[in-house]
Amino acid sequence: MSVFEIEGWLTLLVVFVLLAVKIFAFVNCLLFPAEAYEAAGKLTKPAWAIILGLGALISVLAAGMPFLISLAFTIAALVYLADVRPALSGLRRR
Repeated sequence: MSVFEIEGWLTLLVVFVLLAVKIFAFVNCLLFPAEAYEAAGKLTKPAWAIILGLGALISVLAAGMPFLISLAFTIAALVYLADVRPALSGLRRR
């Protein structure tokens, strides 16, 4: 096995992991009610659903998309998971 084959397999692994992160973030954003986003002071639920859904959909359909577009959607998913999701999870139902 050559170095280029190893690099190809590692790149493929990273692409699939990032795709899984985008899909997880999208599905997770659908699980919280719209009121929770407003109560947490975050972007609205439809806005997050569109951003994360487009990121996951484009990643699936356009596997060879430009790096900057992929990076932007990956950053959006990571921001959701690192900032928005904890804020939503911290809200308690009464």
